Amino acid sequence: MESSELSNKRTRRRSKRKLSKRRQFENWRNCFLYSVETIETFTRHGLKPPPSFCFWSSSVKIKGRKRTTETGISPLVEKYWLQRYDLFSSYDDGIKMDEEGWFSVTPEEIAMRHAERSGGGCVIDCFSGVGGNAIQFAKMCHHVVAIDIDPQKVELAFNNAKIYGVEDYIDFIIGDFFQLASSLKGDVAFLAPPWGGPSYKTIPTFSLDLLKPKDGYSIFQAAQAITPNIIMFLPRNVDLRQVEELSWLSSPPLNIEIEENHVQNHLKGITAYFGGTAFGKKMEVREGKTFTTCGLCKQIGHNCHS
Repeated sequence: MESSELSNKRTRRRSKRKLSKRRQFENWRNCFLYSVETIETFTRHGLKPPPSFCFWSSSVKIKGRKRTTETGISPLVEKYWLQRYDLFSSYDDGIKMDEEGWFSVTPEEIAMRHAERSGGGCVIDCFSGVGGNAIQFAKMCHHVVAIDIDPQKVELAFNNAKIYGVEDYIDFIIGDFFQLASSLKGDVAFLAPPWGGPSYKTIPTFSLDLLKPKDGYSIFQAAQAITPNIIMFLPRNVDLRQVEELSWLSSPPLNIEIEENHVQNHLKGITAYFGGTAFGKKMEVREGKTFTTCGLCKQIGHNCHS
């Protein structure tokens, strides 16, 4: 009898322990789910969550529940949605993108760098997409011609430009860049052609032949019909020897500078600067003509025409 009662007591104790652990787990689970929703609310409004919420989200792992994102965000672009403030710092003010725009728009920090290096005058954004680069060019007080063959992307770009208050500095054109190039005039041509989607990362060495809608050589030659001052944003795994070859498509060969572009210590792409945009030279626009101020010009007061 005594052994039977002792066994029953032990069984009841085990049951209480299991029940206690289950209740404790449920409490943690409820706090975690609440904290995830709360953290997302804080993030949407640009606020930092309290430490207690951060504690729950980092200490408890719950299987079977997936964090939700915005309505309409597909699994393909969920990764990029988590980086939305790197793409557009004013994302919460009404920025709109289609699926391709999520993985093709230039991160804002890099777009700002491109704008700083472009100098002055009129910039032709030859594949403007949802407007990431065009907006930053316009914020630098440049006149921008933004071209895209997709009417939906042009509409999205116009919306995004309005968010940043620069829509009056941009002429949006729906059209094929290759058909328009011969009739365009500008001081700088900016090229950020489609890279073929996120799968470009799986290629050990990205060839310029893989660029869309035509190969990189054809795209570059079309831009040369506008100006020799060209900025080209390319994948981080691009074949740099091919990029250097582009400078030899002009006679005499163009100056070239290649720059790595990082966001939060992650390499995001490569920018090639050609002509007057290379080596940080200052572009000057005088009487409708573009000049490059070089070290020799500063010494003897001469202007070398680009």
